[in-house]
Amino acid sequence: MLFVLLSGLIIAAWQVNVPYYALSPGPVEDVGDLIDVEGSEVFLLNGDLYMLTVSLQEVNAFEYVQGWLDPSVDLVGREAIRPSNISPEEHREANRQSMDDSKDTAISVALRYLGYEVTDTGEGVLVASVIEGTPADGVLLPGDVIVEVNNIAVFIRDDGVNAITANAIGDTIGLRVDRNGELLDLEVTLIEHTQSPGRPMVGFTPDTYNRTLVLPFEVKIDAQNIGGPSAGMMYTLTIIDLLTEADLAQGNVIAGTGTISSDGTVGGIGGVRQKIVAAQAAGARFILVPESNYADAITMKADGVEIFAVSTIDEAVAILEGLPAA
Repeated sequence: MLFVLLSGLIIAAWQVNVPYYALSPGPVEDVGDLIDVEGSEVFLLNGDLYMLTVSLQEVNAFEYVQGWLDPSVDLVGREAIRPSNISPEEHREANRQSMDDSKDTAISVALRYLGYEVTDTGEGVLVASVIEGTPADGVLLPGDVIVEVNNIAVFIRDDGVNAITANAIGDTIGLRVDRNGELLDLEVTLIEHTQSPGRPMVGFTPDTYNRTLVLPFEVKIDAQNIGGPSAGMMYTLTIIDLLTEADLAQGNVIAGTGTISSDGTVGGIGGVRQKIVAAQAAGARFILVPESNYADAITMKADGVEIFAVSTIDEAVAILEGLPAA
């Protein structure tokens, strides 16, 4: 009788949707397999450089309980992931666009690091959509173009995001906004990021307005239908390793995550705990994470694994150069 009762409860729970997403460890991709260079000499990689992802799934009541019991899973309110005023198609498009921007920035930063001349600029950070109930709601409008954050000029998406997240939760920041040709000086107070505890947010979907990228030769990155900007640092490191005789990986299995800005700054990401679990399962001995995510990352650290905090691409390269060869 008890078995029948429990079976009935499980079946019932399976059919009840709850307003949450589960963040769990996602696939690990070898970045070297995703990059194609035409028009320049390419050197074979000695080792593996992995990018890390998070799997995101809406859950029912049964899966919610499973996630609550699993230390590698975080449960996040549905509105924090995809607000009700944003359609699934708009959400996917925003993630795709942020990945495209991240790829372009990574290519630009890597080639500049290696001494190539690159033209990479935009005309500001486009507000693609605004999340209801956040500080941006009622202050920013879709179509606004942010041209300064705290009196610092921003030209592309990643510059704006990192300029915002360089501040603390509770800080009030100034935004200079181009709204239909009129410059407005606005203020917003940052709240905790709904998907990344400890990080600040304004509450809008960013894009680059009128980006121009001119390269000395062609570099293509196949993102494998993965969205978001968090692979930027690993794209950058892998391109540097491919285009120079210097052996960055040195035969090691190295994983990492972090956004990249045009000035080489590595920015924070969401789901770092899940990404650490995925990296360790893939056999990574060394893991690079943004400095702002380090405290959360080390809570999931396994024996025999080293986790490094990174704030710039120069620091990341220096860390790899200092690792023992496998």
